[in-house]
Amino acid sequence: MSKAFTKETETDGDDDGADGASPPLPAGSKNYITPDGYARLRDELLHLMDEERPKIVETVHWAAKNGDRSENGDYLYGKKRLREIDRRIRFLTKRLEIAEITDPSVHHGRDQVFFGATVRYADETGDERSVTILGIDEAESAKSQVSWISPIARALLKAREGDVVKLVTPGGAHEVEILSVSYPAPRPAAT
Repeated sequence: MSKAFTKETETDGDDDGADGASPPLPAGSKNYITPDGYARLRDELLHLMDEERPKIVETVHWAAKNGDRSENGDYLYGKKRLREIDRRIRFLTKRLEIAEITDPSVHHGRDQVFFGATVRYADETGDERSVTILGIDEAESAKSQVSWISPIARALLKAREGDVVKLVTPGGAHEVEILSVSYPAPRPAAT
């Protein structure tokens, strides 16, 4: 059957993480996020709704007036992009509604690992690494950020500097020693 005769439903790929941005939340868990992470997601949502979506709607409207829609690239691409934007808007709206903003700066100066901590640790071979524990919607592995539900974060949470914790991975169990714990400094109150 030709693609022209298939129907895409509005819920196709509408589940959490369908756009590849974030995995679904574990059942019964909270969607912890830092104030900066919340602001970034909110800014993305507002940009999509106020700027990008109206531009695409205008392009699709213009392209629709040009006649035959079956071979109109502007129309076809615009409709596809509009579905992607709408899917991302729904995802962000859902995630922001259930977000629990947690400010890691309240732990500034402490040596125990909580959400928002940057932890430097050494594995059994002496290799040192550093990770920052953030929410699943804001963590970027390329920046050495891990989600609070990741195996390394779960192993580190609630431990203190100097502690040796057990990290269970698909490759087996390993021990890691926590070398340092730091948090962002509190921001001065706005006047």
